[in-house]
Amino acid sequence: MRRSFTALCFNLNLRGVQRMKRLKDLIDHRLSRRSVLSGTAAAAMLATASTFAPAIADDANTTGLAVTEDTVKVGILHSVTGTMAISETGSVQAEKLAIDQINAMGGVLGRKIEYIQEDGASDWPTFAEKAKKLLVNDKVAAVFGCWTSASRKAVLPVFEQYNGMLYYPTFYEGLEQSPNVIYTGQEATQQIIAGIDWVAKEKGAKSFYLLGSDYIWPRTSNKIARKHIEKLGLEVVGEEYYPLGHTQFNSVINKIKLKKPDVIYAIVVGGSNVAFYKQLKAAGIDMTKEKPVLLTISVTEDEIRGIGGENIEGAYAAMKYFQSLDNENNAEFVKSFKEMWGDDIVIGDVTQAAYLGPWLWKAAVEKAGSFDIDKVRLASPGIELTTAPEGYVRVHEITTCGPRPGSALPSRTASTSWFTRRPT
Repeated sequence: MRRSFTALCFNLNLRGVQRMKRLKDLIDHRLSRRSVLSGTAAAAMLATASTFAPAIADDANTTGLAVTEDTVKVGILHSVTGTMAISETGSVQAEKLAIDQINAMGGVLGRKIEYIQEDGASDWPTFAEKAKKLLVNDKVAAVFGCWTSASRKAVLPVFEQYNGMLYYPTFYEGLEQSPNVIYTGQEATQQIIAGIDWVAKEKGAKSFYLLGSDYIWPRTSNKIARKHIEKLGLEVVGEEYYPLGHTQFNSVINKIKLKKPDVIYAIVVGGSNVAFYKQLKAAGIDMTKEKPVLLTISVTEDEIRGIGGENIEGAYAAMKYFQSLDNENNAEFVKSFKEMWGDDIVIGDVTQAAYLGPWLWKAAVEKAGSFDIDKVRLASPGIELTTAPEGYVRVHEITTCGPRPGSALPSRTASTSWFTRRPT
């Protein structure tokens, strides 16, 4: 099951700031102003998520899960070490914030949430091992976790075998639906097609160089990208992949300079981005100029902190959420996040999607009146959050959604450049 969302495009370059007032007026007109998420914000999220909440169910603690009269255990499973830590740390922080807010409002079915955190260590067999521990030994009622599709693919057989529920926050390649996963990120066509359409129309792009990390999500995403580029009558002039953790990009950068593409379409993942963008800048490729345009679907705002804003200024990213999204719900979410994790924190797309996981699970549990996995699964379709930072969220069997391209600022935040809405 996946959920739909209203989506925007954001421009990450410095010149976009001068257009912010006009764009702010547009976004203010189109985005609904909803109740805030933390303090009064968390109360508003709770009110929405509790629409279906019954009285505390007598059988809620007879599920065979780690549920007592006072507590319920859940799992958090992300990489906090290894090459993916730069990407996944924000998800851990967001999930802990949501859990703290839910507990402050009374918990779930009268029980406080206790989390067991495991480190996937940027290693797919480790993810599978830790997932089995959480489900079989710890008997958690839900797991919030994974980032890469490789880690999700590694744990999926475990969740299906032991009938666990995974809330997965990352944009992904699609081509998968599991009754044991709630996908809170956009799938590839919803992110890729709108981004390519935007760069072709707004930047006059005619040639593309495709670059990615070497695993299922970047490869599948670039297949979709290539097909759409060629459908538009445009040209792919190069395509390269490198292992996760790779740090030597000078060879491919030289190829890019020789080919002179209008767009560098980058799906580099994790810690490799630090080396890639530094080496791109050192090679004299200035992303603040009209050409080449760098468009990424893999770098979120919180990762810019590790890359360095000065190294990625001018790049564009197609995402459904940016910290600069102008609505009251997001303002309160950002405030709460920074109060918990520090003023210098920047919040990215996947981090916000991870924040939704505990709230969606809470709503489904209370609609079901039980922590039982099968009952929660059946209760999930139709769950709505009207107070999410990104906008309206609803769990569907099938979903449609749209993205927002945006451009990196030296301050490590994004400015808005384009807004789109699709039916949900």
